[in-house]
Amino acid sequence: MKVLTTWNGKRAFTAVGDSGYEINLDATEAYFGEGKGVTPTEMLLASVAGCIGIDVTMILRHHLSSIEKLVIETDGTRKDELPKGFTSIDVTFIIDGTIDSKRVWRAIDLGKEKYCAVSDSLKANITFHLILNGEEQSRME
Repeated sequence: MKVLTTWNGKRAFTAVGDSGYEINLDATEAYFGEGKGVTPTEMLLASVAGCIGIDVTMILRHHLSSIEKLVIETDGTRKDELPKGFTSIDVTFIIDGTIDSKRVWRAIDLGKEKYCAVSDSLKANITFHLILNGEEQSRME
């Protein structure tokens, strides 16, 4: 899977993945952006919610008619110092309907422990590469 992210000037970027959909990203004015897109940290929280939400609705697919509303609220707490990564993320499912809470909890637990690639990836080892003027550059130590 690949995502191509292109700089649009200042702090703005457009990302396009294999799906073909575009996501506009930008920094807030506090970070010299213009706020014309979601911030990368907002996108991360949305990705956690979207991933677990897809998993839960797939697990509950035979019971979706019992759900009238499903909203997922993600609340991230970040470090005070740079880099201001997340120290914790709280995910709250807000559901209206006649579905049993045990069934929903089972789906959430399965999603978290077995299926949600996004939350699992937050533990990933991330490596960086540089191609400058068409040539891969090795890291100068």
